[in-house]
Amino acid sequence: MSNPIIRVENLGKKYVIGHRAEAGTLRDRLAGIFHPRSAGRRTSSEEFWALRDLSFEVNRGEVVGIIGRNGAGKSTLLKILSRITEPTTGRITLEGRVASLLEVGTGFHPELTGRENIFLNGAILGMSRAEIRKKFDEIVAFAEIERFLDTPVKRYSSGMYVRLAFAVAAHLDPEILIVDEVLAVGDAEFQKKCLGKMQNVAQGEGRTVLFVSHQMAAVQNLCRRCIHLREGRLAEDGPAGQVIETYLRPLEQGTPPALNYTHRCDWLEIESIDILLDDRTVSTVPSGSTATFRLAYRCSDPARAPRGIECSFIVWGNGQKLVNFWSEAGTGGSFPIQDRGVISCTVPAWPFRAQSMSLTVGISRQRELLVEAHEAVVFSGIDTDRFGTGILPHSSEGMLLLAHEWRSDPGPK
Repeated sequence: MSNPIIRVENLGKKYVIGHRAEAGTLRDRLAGIFHPRSAGRRTSSEEFWALRDLSFEVNRGEVVGIIGRNGAGKSTLLKILSRITEPTTGRITLEGRVASLLEVGTGFHPELTGRENIFLNGAILGMSRAEIRKKFDEIVAFAEIERFLDTPVKRYSSGMYVRLAFAVAAHLDPEILIVDEVLAVGDAEFQKKCLGKMQNVAQGEGRTVLFVSHQMAAVQNLCRRCIHLREGRLAEDGPAGQVIETYLRPLEQGTPPALNYTHRCDWLEIESIDILLDDRTVSTVPSGSTATFRLAYRCSDPARAPRGIECSFIVWGNGQKLVNFWSEAGTGGSFPIQDRGVISCTVPAWPFRAQSMSLTVGISRQRELLVEAHEAVVFSGIDTDRFGTGILPHSSEGMLLLAHEWRSDPGPK
């Protein structure tokens, strides 16, 4: 039986956007010099619907992810749910206290100290002073700002702002917790800590969480249900994995960028580079999945490499080398050169967790680099339960020895 704590019915939000024309005539330009407000007086306006005909319900204790491209209406929806702005059409029904973390410093007074802002935010949420005192030590310990507790928050860094703001929002017992992409400001360790706290809030304490993020791994780990917004409308509402896959699919069908060559060769060129899952080209790789890196090449003079060629796929993440798959160091060795060929490397258990990554590919002849394309493909990882934690130790050179299989095939004629 459903137990909705949030009910959104035919919600719409309209903004009026003004456009000012350029000062066209000499008279307009002279008027702009002496009377700046008169410059470009010819104006027009248009209506922009940030949200339109949006309806859904969220049950008590649910953790719901809200995803969509920039401008899809996610932040507008959260501002309406947080009562920061009013809807143009439709209505929302909320049962219980709402705590929101929408942007850095929301609800903080810059002249007040961290201590004073904790009590201020608690009062805004309707908490008594005794209730706030009961949670005070937990909030301070979670935010890790003990040394700066009596410093005005205007002197805080953005990271300190976020730590304190999230700690207050999550610990003051709201029935509904709304969190926007603001967690991206924090460092990786604090993001992990916040996600753990939200899981505890939802599962252990039975409270409701709405979570907006562009980090699909975080959404998939935290949320069982996901709402996808597209141009202010509801595109899909369902299981998180299914909705995320639908959302990412169009992003994987874009035109590949031109290769950034760091080494060139006049008789050998790279035709294409792909990352495959189940023979399907993708731009996201779930941890624990079987991923295949595939390179297609064209050779105008095979006699230049009579002993064959070697291939390497180097994976980078956050500016660091994560792993180097080199055919000569593995089971592939050197491959016979052909007019056109395809070389692939299959990794049966992708080890890396959610992050943005890139792939550098190279072709060598007896360890002499012939062709290299730096960061030729950009892709991202997704955390999944199939691999568990996905944490592997890195060597000093940033390389890992992973099980993988090489293969070389003739290219298309």
